[in-house]
Amino acid sequence: MSRILKVAALQTHYGDDLSDNIARTIAMIRQAAAGGAQVILPSELFQGPYFCIAQEERWFATAHPWREHPCVTALAPVAAELGVVIPVSIFEREGPHYFNSLVMLDADGSAMGIYRKSHIPDGPGYMEKYYFRPGDTGFRVWDTRFGRLGVGICWDQWYPECARAMALMGAEALFYPTAIGSEPHDATLDTALPWRRAMQGHAVSNVIPVVGANRTGFEPWDGYPNGGQRFYGSSFIADHRGDLVADLGRDEEGIAAASFDLDFLKTHRAAWGFFRDRRPDLYGALSSPRPA
Repeated sequence: MSRILKVAALQTHYGDDLSDNIARTIAMIRQAAAGGAQVILPSELFQGPYFCIAQEERWFATAHPWREHPCVTALAPVAAELGVVIPVSIFEREGPHYFNSLVMLDADGSAMGIYRKSHIPDGPGYMEKYYFRPGDTGFRVWDTRFGRLGVGICWDQWYPECARAMALMGAEALFYPTAIGSEPHDATLDTALPWRRAMQGHAVSNVIPVVGANRTGFEPWDGYPNGGQRFYGSSFIADHRGDLVADLGRDEEGIAAASFDLDFLKTHRAAWGFFRDRRPDLYGALSSPRPA
């Protein structure tokens, strides 16, 4: 009998109230699980507003050691109760170090480990280098109850190397929690479609489903251009062809869900030959910061 993976992406708004953000996320997880989802992806840093819009030291107080993070301790029993896998995005503190991290909760509620965001952006409205060190975990995949899963975090999703590395490590589906929206330096710049296309390309090139979960809504910020940041939602699920099989609108709050036959995908991936025909002996430029 084929192994069927049922996935879901959550899309909603978040605010200053940690307890409310967690409660809203749990309610959506329960709804997704009731619909049959086995792996349920909330968006990036759902613990609060996306604070990287500016540099303010007060936000460091909202980081926690990953095992003790309120989002992890609240969602672990929910994962166990519902028998679902939940990748949990958090602001992590380890001693004097701070990371944008993800804890993978398996379907028994156990924390399987942590991934720390590898690529850290720094630009208007996305000043993450002020808050986060570059991740030191390397790319991670986990053998969960429902399949071998890989996870990148937001800016990671633009890098084909990240997706390919996880696919080479045996990932059967890729998940990307995200917080992305308006660009304060250029009101005409809209990255919603390129954001999707980049990940749809990962799906095609690796013959693998990709799930992207973004937040939506307007988050006010005093003294910020246009009064705050508007996130463009557009969460989606792409199949192994890169086709959208489920998606949400810019301002829509809800759940995108889809199912995949992992055994079919395993055979189909082999048939395409992308991994058979790789030439790593020619890829030295990819590992050099400044190739000739």
